[in-house]
Amino acid sequence: MMKSAATFRPLISCMETLDRIPLIGLSHVEFLTPREKLTLIEMLGSPARVFGLSLRDICSLIRRPLRTRRWNPAAILDEAARTEKLLTPGVLGCIFYWDSTYPPQLREIFDPPVTLFYRGTLPENGYLLAGIVGTRFPTGGARKAAFGLGFELGRHGIGVVSGLAKGVDREAHEGCVRAGGYSIAVLGSGVDRIYPTSSEPAGRALLEAGGAVLSEYPPGARPLQFHFPARNRIISGLSRSVVVVQAPERSGALITAEHALDQGKDLYVHAAGLSGSVGAGTSRLAESGAPVISGARDLLRDLGREFREAKGQGAPPGESTGEALARTMKDEMDGACATKAGETYWRT
Repeated sequence: MMKSAATFRPLISCMETLDRIPLIGLSHVEFLTPREKLTLIEMLGSPARVFGLSLRDICSLIRRPLRTRRWNPAAILDEAARTEKLLTPGVLGCIFYWDSTYPPQLREIFDPPVTLFYRGTLPENGYLLAGIVGTRFPTGGARKAAFGLGFELGRHGIGVVSGLAKGVDREAHEGCVRAGGYSIAVLGSGVDRIYPTSSEPAGRALLEAGGAVLSEYPPGARPLQFHFPARNRIISGLSRSVVVVQAPERSGALITAEHALDQGKDLYVHAAGLSGSVGAGTSRLAESGAPVISGARDLLRDLGREFREAKGQGAPPGESTGEALARTMKDEMDGACATKAGETYWRT
């Protein structure tokens, strides 16, 4: 059975200003796992006391050897102080594991982040979120499916969580935002830089729509390769359900799927992403028992939401193709619908 991080007791002292710098400092310490950081704080009773330990002390307490030259407490705390100066209320902030604004569903996973940096608006406690993930190079059908699924979830008040990578992730975010929904992007870099840069417009749109960009890595952190498998546990940890739209073998989306199963989340695959080598990973999940969905209806049912049909205005008799196009463009400008790849999605 998966161990729960809920065994950690609340530390009221971690709310004090004096503990902010040590907690931010721990976000710069990547040779310790999030679970180990929480364990050390719990054992010592204060994050500040962690920085009074020698590397040998840390090894003894976490019961594993560490081979690193990066344990320089004074330098790390100086770096943390510089990081805190970058935090600006309403622009770039951070929350800690013990804060009331920390997403409770994320607190329940085995290795929740000690510190979360964010831009935008954090989700309210209890807000339903679904993860949508997949390959950066989807087929046309899978790309359309990701956008449509994100749109339908957003239209029904379900938030979409993904990684803002090009391909399936970005389509899902864009679909949710175009429906007027709430979306969260979890990055493998600092929240001050959107990676990849081609996703910057989608990230700005997400924030302007009231969504959030999150990362356990401090501002300025580079998008290192090993950051992305770690961030995938946050995507699934925030979500009630996770949908893999399309994924080849050895895909990062499959890592998210594994995290979802370990965390006890509902896992689905999309019918649009089962064929060909680019869908080999998706097919394997389906063969292993993951339910196959063809749209938002089944997912919404399992989330306890009724699917509402959304039909656009019928074409008046004798309306020409040009008139129909002009009417649809006006409806889209008014926010009643969104057009993507030649298909129109209606918000109401």
